[in-house]
Amino acid sequence: METDKQHPDRGSDFIQLSCFYLQDTFCGLDINIVQEINEDLQITKVPLSQDYVIGIMNLRGQIVTVVDQSRKIGFEPSVISEDSRVIIVNSQNEHIGLLVDRVTEVLTISTKDIADAPSNIEGAQGKFFKGVVHTAKNEILALLDVEAVLTEDHGNDK
Repeated sequence: METDKQHPDRGSDFIQLSCFYLQDTFCGLDINIVQEINEDLQITKVPLSQDYVIGIMNLRGQIVTVVDQSRKIGFEPSVISEDSRVIIVNSQNEHIGLLVDRVTEVLTISTKDIADAPSNIEGAQGKFFKGVVHTAKNEILALLDVEAVLTEDHGNDK
């Protein structure tokens, strides 16, 4: 889904974000780490896994762990609906599925427009976000730091 015209002179001053909602929070992550967005929600539960691990899914023969993004960052657990999607990302040479409530669009933003993340976004700790951006639609977009989310252990808060 392309929402932008081609701009060869943009260089690294602009990034594209895959945007989605975690409950009522508008979030985005760098499209360069997104492998695909999957609507197949056939997820097999894994006994004795962390509470934020929903289970595993088969992605064309590769087993992918699926994480409830909302629960992982401190929101209420996601409720799977027809709008739910699994965003497959590559983190530390492993594919991980991130359950999100609804995928919206791809936005191109200027890196100059990124402000520091507040210490808390809708109840989630700011350490899980790289920053925030005010969009043209006057929304606040929280830039998710996937590496921080996936490496953070609930029992190891600093």
